[in-house]
This record gives sequence, structure tokens and C-alpha cells, in this order.
Amino acid sequence: MPAPLMSLTWTDHVTGRQGFLVVDRLVRGVASGGLRMRPGCTLEEVAGLARGMTMKEALHYDPGLRYVPLGGAKGGIDCDPRDPGAYGLLVRYLRAMRPYVESCWTTGEDLGLTQDLVDRAAAEAGLVSSIQAVYPLLDDEAAARRRLADAFAVEVDGIGLDELAGGCGVAESVLTALDRAGAPRAGTRVAVQGLGTMGGATARFLARAGLVVVAVADIKGTIVNPAGLDVEALLAARDSHGTVDRAVLRRGDRELPGEAWLSADAEVLVPAAVSYAIDTANQQRITARWIVEAANMPVLPAAEGLLAARGVTVLPDVVVNSATNAWWWWTLFGDVGADAQEAFAHIRRSMRALVGQVLTRAEADGTSPRAAAHALAADRLPVIAERFGWYGDGARRAPVA
Repeated sequence: MPAPLMSLTWTDHVTGRQGFLVVDRLVRGVASGGLRMRPGCTLEEVAGLARGMTMKEALHYDPGLRYVPLGGAKGGIDCDPRDPGAYGLLVRYLRAMRPYVESCWTTGEDLGLTQDLVDRAAAEAGLVSSIQAVYPLLDDEAAARRRLADAFAVEVDGIGLDELAGGCGVAESVLTALDRAGAPRAGTRVAVQGLGTMGGATARFLARAGLVVVAVADIKGTIVNPAGLDVEALLAARDSHGTVDRAVLRRGDRELPGEAWLSADAEVLVPAAVSYAIDTANQQRITARWIVEAANMPVLPAAEGLLAARGVTVLPDVVVNSATNAWWWWTLFGDVGADAQEAFAHIRRSMRALVGQVLTRAEADGTSPRAAAHALAADRLPVIAERFGWYGDGARRAPVA
């Protein structure tokens, strides 16, 4: 694929910290991709995430839906989100990026940031919304915005629908892989790194599907119980960063060091916290059969090759965690309403079909699921570009009837 359409580095005049924006592609003049905040974030990292967003969008192209996939973009800020000055930095970053958010970049929460925080900072930066660039593409902007606001107000057992959508997609990816392999759901053991929005929702859906969550890792370490953790109690005891209050641990729950989740006695590992979590050294500790990438880029390419040689299947992030982004647009464009069961049914149906296509392509081509996902996206990108137009070659084509 060609180089990104735009790469931008911003330096904060107050702290000297840097932020980044990469627009990989535009479709109908708009790109989609969240904003992350973490110490050590780099332009190269953000560029990789933006390219991943281009593929995520393309993979969900369905000519029968109102939602037309957008291009891919990503933002990043090099700062610890727990830093006392992080919020002010976020506001200044969004103020600097205001022309892009207003015209072409739709964004939202990602690693280190919640949607509520992004929304509050966007308003303080003078923006109408963090996704306002997509509004001109809507048939009825007022109705669409009401529908999305209503969907964000929906809660299921104390957790917002917007926080559950992505985890529902990750869980369905796991279940599809198990079903295709003829593996039972009941009793299959899972270890999850990260109990934030994505990891927490994934743990809930998998536990309710009959799987046993035996390990959960957060910034304080890893909590394990071979008989299964009480997922609902852990979720209720999280702070805003996904850190669990250890006071809720039960007899039989044990605390281990942070990387202990890697070697947990489990069939499925779900890295749902940070990028680059699994490298060539620590991959040797993994005994699981499947690694399901709920986080963006958690498995380094060299590590993935070593894992594949040992018979470990990695389900890639561009597929697995794509439901969060897709749910936003399905809701905004009117393919699903502000209803949890309707949303979950649509997510499950779409993710099962997509994961199935990826695994079938991987088997047919003799490649990894990641290579198969990239191939499927590459097949769809020219179709989207030809039909709807995109900035990427210096010109915007008119949509084809």
C-alpha cells in the first residue's frame, strides 16, 4: 500500500510533549480512527494504527448497508494519562487539531482515554463533536445524532452499550474460532490482559458464554484462579483506568506479577491493554492455542512467526477489535437502533461472518489469519475507492452510481 496521505507531529508549547496525527486514507473526504494517550507513543506507532484503521473500515464494507466505510486515521499523544497535566494537554492537542477534526478526521476513545474524557476535552477545545466531520455525509443529521446519543445512554447490567460493543465483537471472534475447531465453549479457559473497556467487556461476554476466565492482568499485576474468577465482581471494582480494587478478591484468587497472564494455563489469551505486549522473548512462555488481539498491535510480527511455528493461532486486531468502530457507524447511519439486543445481534452476525471469511481465506491460501485479513481488505479497497471516491492519489473521484 502507498504511504499515508498525511503525517503530522505537534509539540505542545506548555510541556514540550508531542502529539501525532496520521491520515492514512480518506473515503468521501473523511477518515475514522481513535485518539490514544500513552507514554512513549510515537509517530511510527500512530502510522501503523492508521493503516490498521483503513483495513478495519474496508473489511466491514457491505453494499447492502447505509454505512459506507470511511478512510483510516489515528491520533496519539506521548503522555501518561494519569499525569496531572494530561487533561490540559489533551485539550491543547484537540485545539491544535481542530481544523482536521472539523473537516476530515472523526475520532474517539482509544488506549488511555475514555469517550467521556474525549467528548469533554473536544467541547472545551471548541469542537461541536469529535466525529463532526462525518455529519455532512448523513441523510438526516439531527436524527442520526439523536440515535447515537440514545445508544450511548443505554446500559446493560451497569455498563454502557458503547463500552460493551467492542468486547462483544472480540468474544464472538473467540467463539467463532472455537466453533470452527470443534472445541467446546464450556470450560475453555481464558486469560485477559487489561480490564478496561475492551478487556472488561470481553471477559463478561466470554464468561456468560460458558468460558472460564482464569487470569486477568492490570497495572498492579495478574489475578489468577484456576477455578475461575468472579468477572462481575472484578468489573464492579475497577477504577476509570481498569485497575481492580484487590479488596474484592475471594479465597482462591491469587496475585502474581504482571506478565504472569502470558503463561496462564489457558487455551485462549486476550491481550486487551497495550501494543507490543508479546515479543520474541516472552512468547516462549505462552502455551495457549489461540491469541485473540483485542488491543491494537499487541503481538510483534517476529513473535507471531515463532508462535505460528509452535501451532499458536493469532487472530488479528484489524478483525477482532473492529466492532467498536463499526458499531458507531452502524448506529449513526441507521443500520442498527439504540437498542442493546439489536446491536449485539448485528455485531455477532457481522463478526462471525468476517472471522469465518478470514479463517477460510487463510486455510485456502496457506497463510496466517493476519495475511488473510490484509488480503481481504486489499480486495475491497479498490471497490470502495471506485464506488465512493477517496483522497489518496491527489484527486477525489465522483461516486459511481
